[in-house]
Amino acid sequence: MKIALGADHGAYELKEAIAKHLEEKGIEYTDFGCFSKESVDYPKFAYLAATAVSKGECDYGIICCTTGLGVSMAANKVKGVRAAVCTNNHLAEMTRRHNNANVICMGQGQVTQESAFEMVDIFLSTEFEGGRHQRRVDLLTDIENGKEL
Repeated sequence: MKIALGADHGAYELKEAIAKHLEEKGIEYTDFGCFSKESVDYPKFAYLAATAVSKGECDYGIICCTTGLGVSMAANKVKGVRAAVCTNNHLAEMTRRHNNANVICMGQGQVTQESAFEMVDIFLSTEFEGGRHQRRVDLLTDIENGKEL
């Protein structure tokens, strides 16, 4: 498994902590930045990480900003990406189980490091259920491709 990791300045510290957590778990990742607390534009880093997932260079993405909202909006503009903002373990589980999300977004101002680690672990270990949920994910792809429902 390989993870695309990205954040803006508002979540630089959370990204760095998650990177260390992944290393401790032996999970490979690519860090797409940012690389300091200096102010940057979040769409760039969300795009880089989400594109790596979309192209299959990484299996999943973890992208953070102050709220998780901006990076999720940017990531969801990348074809093939299903990014979800998560603030608790239940959301991290269900977005994988029912939505087959491939990117989790979190806000440094919304979660603790410990809760972020728990959500990352749950997100990366939860399997997609498929079945009726596959039909719904397929509808998301149809929308993405401009098909009328």
